[in-house]
Amino acid sequence: MARGIWDYESAEGYASGDDLTGYRVEAADGRIGKVDKHSEDVGYAYLVVDTGPWIFGRTVLVPAGTVNRVDHDDRSVWLDRTMEEIRNSPEFDPDAHADGSDYHQALGAYYLGTA
Repeated sequence: MARGIWDYESAEGYASGDDLTGYRVEAADGRIGKVDKHSEDVGYAYLVVDTGPWIFGRTVLVPAGTVNRVDHDDRSVWLDRTMEEIRNSPEFDPDAHADGSDYHQALGAYYLGTA
């Protein structure tokens, strides 16, 4: 599986060490929530997004490779996926998202398939 889906290398405005917690998250076609947590783990960076009432309070894990822009002045993160693609993503399982797990593989494959 391509590792690029799990890093911030193509995210304009992002620098290692940036704290994105609390930033608003925008899909390609609208707001989806806010960053609850983020990781910069090499080869496995991601955002955990609290979608609030948008999809019934669901929390989603989004690979860092889907981030195309970070605006620190506006405290927002822009994704290159649509609201529908985020809505249809695999259910977030906080106990199963270790690097290399079946969940990790399935999530990466899902987001690679939506590119």
